[in-house]
Amino acid sequence: MWDNPRRLNTAASLLAGLAALLFAYAGLQLLLRSPLFPLKEIVVRGDLKNAAAAEIENAVVGIGDNFFAVDLAAVRARLEQVTWVRRVDVRRAWPDRIEVKLEEHVAFARWGDTGLVNTFGEPFAASMDKAGEARLPRFAGPAGTEGELTRRYRRFVELLAPLDEASDRVVVAIVLTPRYAWQLRLADGLNLELGRDGAEPVEQRLARFVAAYPESLGRLSRHAAATGAEMRRQVDLRYPNGFALRVAGWKG
Repeated sequence: MWDNPRRLNTAASLLAGLAALLFAYAGLQLLLRSPLFPLKEIVVRGDLKNAAAAEIENAVVGIGDNFFAVDLAAVRARLEQVTWVRRVDVRRAWPDRIEVKLEEHVAFARWGDTGLVNTFGEPFAASMDKAGEARLPRFAGPAGTEGELTRRYRRFVELLAPLDEASDRVVVAIVLTPRYAWQLRLADGLNLELGRDGAEPVEQRLARFVAAYPESLGRLSRHAAATGAEMRRQVDLRYPNGFALRVAGWKG
């Protein structure tokens, strides 16, 4: 070997590479353990209305005291477990600060009896006061359809806008059955059976009902309001050229 220049050069290159790796490793350990790079501050930003400060503080306690040694992925994972937190961004800010940006869920609807759905149509677990929950519509449907219910809810509200009489036409509940049929309940107690999407989309059926409402159910509703009569109304829109109206309890 000693009289073979090629082998000597190869061995020298390997030793030089190994020495470089060892040097880099030693330098990294120095950075991770050196008291010269202390972590002095953790800054948390975000428009936080529901996430508890105590939960956030507990999530960042004990993350380390060295600027370079802090595991940002672990910090992110811990903060993502905080109630109401939807998204977390974590970064180092030279020379001694960790910056955290939090995005909260914004409750859009109730999901079933215990869950919530945010404005992106994503389900999440959190608790609200009863007054806050009461202002949210109730969604119900097969697991994984939260996003579709959110999208359809917005569309249904748009279609019902011409009927808006104060808050009586607000959609307070939307149901997607296991057979993927749509049902709506409005604030004034009106129930709408939209059925399933087919050759005619359910939005088209709803638009047809809205167009006919003033001279059909609208007249009955105005008469009932004027006379103080009570009635329970259910509209079945699962017809190709019209709809069926069932009225119960009206003695006007």
